[in-house]
Amino acid sequence: IEHLVHAGVTDVILAINYRKEIMTDFVEHAVSEYGISISCCEETEPLGTAGPIALAREKGMLGDHEPFFVMNCDVVCDFNLHALFEFHKAHGKIGTIMVTRVDEPAKYGKSVVVAHETGLIERFVAHGRTYAGNVINAGVYIFSPSLFEHIPIRSSSMEKEVLPRLAEENELYSMHLDGYWMNVKK
Repeated sequence: IEHLVHAGVTDVILAINYRKEIMTDFVEHAVSEYGISISCCEETEPLGTAGPIALAREKGMLGDHEPFFVMNCDVVCDFNLHALFEFHKAHGKIGTIMVTRVDEPAKYGKSVVVAHETGLIERFVAHGRTYAGNVINAGVYIFSPSLFEHIPIRSSSMEKEVLPRLAEENELYSMHLDGYWMNVKK
């Protein structure tokens, strides 16, 4: 949340699919400490990593005019959201994802990102017997509101459905995260 505040974000939406009441103290503290608005978008059934974005829009929490950040809760990293925002605006496509280099991509259960030198993502390659690279999705994104046309309100995967489709349509760019990155589940 601190990174979002430094990037000028004033409204934060947390997608929650289990025991919203546990987040109450955290939300109250963050609102007080950072002077921002935090809303909780509660799922009545698990919607995966993409469905909650469509749900937040349906509930009127996300607008149709400005780009918005999406972050996975299981990563810790040093990133520059302002630079990500500026890069996103400059290329004008639907999405931009931060990517990072790792020694063992299969360890993180993520597919490898194959991108052009400009950052335009060509494809995602599943782990296999042959080495496909060591650049993976870092779990930090920015999207234009036109993303809503690509996400149904149902259980769906950002990583397995939405991002590969955007790459196929030449609507997805990547920006390298040069600093610290860690998946806290691993």
